[in-house]
Amino acid sequence: MTGDSTRCVKAVAHECVPGSPLQAGPVFAAPYLLGEDERDDVDTYARASNPGWRALESALADLEHASAARVVGSGMSAITVALRSLVAPGGTVVVPSDGYYQVRTYAQEFLAPHGVKVVEMSVAEFGDGTLTDVLVTAPDNSVVLVETPSNPGLDTVDLRAIATACHVSDALLLVDNTTATPLGQLPLDLGADVVVASGTKSLSGHSDLLCGYIAVADPELLPAIDRERLLSGTVLGPFETWLAHRSLGTAGLRFERQCANALAVAGMLFEHAAVTDVRYPGLAGDPAHAVAAGQMSRFGPLVTFRLPGHDEVHRFVRAATLVAPATSFGGIHTTADRRARWGDAVPEGFVRLSCGIEDTADLLADLDAALKETTLHRGRPEPAET
Repeated sequence: MTGDSTRCVKAVAHECVPGSPLQAGPVFAAPYLLGEDERDDVDTYARASNPGWRALESALADLEHASAARVVGSGMSAITVALRSLVAPGGTVVVPSDGYYQVRTYAQEFLAPHGVKVVEMSVAEFGDGTLTDVLVTAPDNSVVLVETPSNPGLDTVDLRAIATACHVSDALLLVDNTTATPLGQLPLDLGADVVVASGTKSLSGHSDLLCGYIAVADPELLPAIDRERLLSGTVLGPFETWLAHRSLGTAGLRFERQCANALAVAGMLFEHAAVTDVRYPGLAGDPAHAVAAGQMSRFGPLVTFRLPGHDEVHRFVRAATLVAPATSFGGIHTTADRRARWGDAVPEGFVRLSCGIEDTADLLADLDAALKETTLHRGRPEPAET
């Protein structure tokens, strides 16, 4: 078994032909030249297929231990394409009630009006038998979508147990693997049918592109996914495709540092008097650790914690020199996001911190200094916005 950096480098390698570039470049084309034999196995139009996609999809399938993968325009596209492909009117879709909030919005606003029964379920309910009760009365074409670790709460779901419950009821299990990545967790090896993920985050890792993908265990699921991607047009452009493929080669190295930083930061924050409610699945005392340790090889770049309120979050970010105020996560820079601003059901002072690849000692020192500054100036009026 090779290490993650080796896996990533091998995944993006291409056929060695003397005189050809070591690293392939982007393929810029919309139409391709047509042959008189009208074959179906050549590129014709870039919304249907192109060589850049195939290279990236092959690499992602390798990393996810999938039979095949398909790339789309964003992580949200991966979820919507998969759901539209795999659940039909009259079917049931189970979505996380405490996961990424846009998924619930999409299910309620676009699937439910077309006759799909939408059931929202928390991480706790996924683990207490509620899913089995739901699936007993659900029709055959049912889909269960779980996100583990959840965003933003960082709770975990036992994927082996959920997969067993789904398959007893002939339901498909989709796993959002964005937070963990295939370098931290392999849902298909744990019994999932489909992985959906945002390649925008840790896999591409430079905060400069949008990308999503769908990876499947059973290739018989692909025709419906391919058809939906073709007709909806939710595709990945050639330059973004190349950027994602190029960036994937360093994902193992970057993710290793991000996870090491996250564990160190979580340990420091856990002992820090300025914060409460620290969560990180890699901490031995975290409520999610027992499940996470059984199915994850690394625990991801995200740490969450709580400051007293809105003002303290902004003071903290302003005081830090290595923390950028930004949403999304998984980039080379450490970023902080006050999740209540987006409508997540979290306290006003809830912070989602995405650890970057800075030197660990420097990051710890900067965070500690910023928290001390935040505490020192607590209660001082905020400066007027300009």
